[in-house]
Amino acid sequence: MKTKKLLALLLCAMMVSALFACAQPAAPATEAPAAEATEAPAAEATEAAPAEKIEITYAMWGNEEEAANTQKTADVFNASQDRIHVSVIPIPWETYVEKLNTMAAAGQLPDCAIMQEPGVIQWAQQGLLYDIGDMYAGSDSKPLDNLAFKYDGKTVAYSVAFESLLMYYNKDMFDKAGIPYPSADKDKAYSWDEFVATAKLLTLDANGKNANDPAFDKDNIVQYGCMVENLAWQLEVWCLSNGSGYYSKDGKSVIINDPAAMEAIQKIADLYLVDHVAPLSTGMTDDGVSRSLIAGTVAMTTNGAWNIGTCLSAARDAGLNYGVAVLPYMKDKVTINTGGPNVVFSQSKNPEAAMEFIKWYTSPENSWDALIATGIWMPTLSGYYTDETLTHKWLDNPAYPAYEEAKSVLVDYAMEYSVPASWYYVNNTVDFNNLLSSILGDVWNGNKTVEEVITANYDALVAAFNGQ
Repeated sequence: MKTKKLLALLLCAMMVSALFACAQPAAPATEAPAAEATEAPAAEATEAAPAEKIEITYAMWGNEEEAANTQKTADVFNASQDRIHVSVIPIPWETYVEKLNTMAAAGQLPDCAIMQEPGVIQWAQQGLLYDIGDMYAGSDSKPLDNLAFKYDGKTVAYSVAFESLLMYYNKDMFDKAGIPYPSADKDKAYSWDEFVATAKLLTLDANGKNANDPAFDKDNIVQYGCMVENLAWQLEVWCLSNGSGYYSKDGKSVIINDPAAMEAIQKIADLYLVDHVAPLSTGMTDDGVSRSLIAGTVAMTTNGAWNIGTCLSAARDAGLNYGVAVLPYMKDKVTINTGGPNVVFSQSKNPEAAMEFIKWYTSPENSWDALIATGIWMPTLSGYYTDETLTHKWLDNPAYPAYEEAKSVLVDYAMEYSVPASWYYVNNTVDFNNLLSSILGDVWNGNKTVEEVITANYDALVAAFNGQ
């Protein structure tokens, strides 16, 4: 067991839930002794004792309130059948890494868990994940194919949601500038040049001059036209859009030193450094929508669909008039999808019971009110993207933008142009993304170019990719 490796992996995980392996199977039945002559007749045999339930636990990071809410959901499952009982155990985020690694080293991992995406393939390589490829055999509730995490030909996890990247924009800022909204139509996406040109018109200094005005004061900007989220995993979409990527298509080699990949990342940096249409962002904090669109300082920003139900829900209630649009593109139209994956640990003594609970827990009807209807999760079943009745059921909810706009972005665009983020099939993305985030710090500040930092650190990136 490579415990130190697992520790390094999970130090970067942002949300993880786990099931402790504490199932206690019923003791085997024993043969009853022969009846004595003085005993009651066989016809008066006593009623058999009820079978003992399989006990599994669902561990999760979160506070007591979150754990209580999750337990309420588990209790619905517990009441739905009489064979399995699930108990929810919260693990504080601050101690989660230590706890899970301790259990792994002791051979006492949970039955199943919801993990953070980058950790799945690494745990599968360690032999810690159960093959759940047959979990949906004979069922019509199998998630979309691009939500499956695969290692060595086996499916080791499915995402609980189909979360794609998109663009958010402030309608009031566009209205004030007299500029048409960015399109939700996949066929009318901004080219990169159109995106930058629009951002210049929406970038204003303290005197109200936009970035095209010769008198524009780049050192006194009060409103930016855009912010492109530059977390390492989200930057991959621009490399793909520019005809390249982080890795080869088979996931076996690193190609981030390809000129097209480096050019794509440099274009993101130049939004701040050259075009002066975006604020400085170091790519280290996962709060881009909050510090841009919601802060009221940025007109357009890119990020994941989950923001509709999280930070943007409260912001809209507070008066933010926002819309959704498809991403701009460099050469090819593309977005990437992700979603927290559910796993069954190979150390579980009851993998079938764990799979049954996971299958139930992530079915749309059991996560509808709290997660899908509120805009936090996109459904995992194809019917919500192909059946208009189901699409209306999903998107005709107060949490979402206008139906046609939401459908164009979250259904039509996502289904045609979404590809799985690399951590669905590539190993060691945690180490790779961490190193990439670190070396790009000099790029965002303008101290070095993308080509300089990638070239100087390419061997180290390859080593991180290889788990060294």
